[in-house]
Amino acid sequence: MVRPFSRREAQLFFERLKSSNPSPKTELAYANAFTLLVAVVLSAQATDKGVNKATERLFQIVQSPEQMLKLGEHGLVPYVRSIGLYRNKAKNIIGLSRALVERYGGQVPNTRDDLESLPGVGRKTANVVLSQAFGEPTIAVDTHVFRVANRTGLAPGKTPFAVETRLLSIVPPEYRRGAHHWLILHGRYVCVARKPKCPDCLVRDICRYPLKTRKERPTVRTR
Repeated sequence: MVRPFSRREAQLFFERLKSSNPSPKTELAYANAFTLLVAVVLSAQATDKGVNKATERLFQIVQSPEQMLKLGEHGLVPYVRSIGLYRNKAKNIIGLSRALVERYGGQVPNTRDDLESLPGVGRKTANVVLSQAFGEPTIAVDTHVFRVANRTGLAPGKTPFAVETRLLSIVPPEYRRGAHHWLILHGRYVCVARKPKCPDCLVRDICRYPLKTRKERPTVRTR
């Protein structure tokens, strides 16, 4: 495991990411807390682009748990069929919609325990909703955040929870609201899985990754 960042390095890390993107936000399309919750549930093992394509039509007719229940599982499936594990996700979305109506008056709760009591909602999903919908300084650890935290040395850990715990202890308070988004976007577009774009990285000089890629030289054609 790589040597973790110092607090000064973590400060510098987020200063630089903020300099290029002062107001980061999720790339999932949503209209309110409920549609955000649905979109995040659908995004498990799927791309935001794919989810947005599926929910574009869905959210034109459904923006509340009551409307989702009226649509029903069979009515929901055609909208989400293009997304992986769509049958199980559709079942969970109807289940969480029913729970919201029966237990929370149709409103999305703003506590972790209540969110995680809903079908299909785990810690990562709860963290996204708490952060994006309610402004809580939580940090959801998905595959991108996990990779960036471990590869760079920012917050190494063997499990998502270990990484989350380390991030919450090392990320400066003033950057905690945006940390989740900065890390996801950095992992999605720069610190990619197979061949990270190290020459384009704003934090390459403090990154611990020993196998940094180099800028490719242009191919010179000869006759």
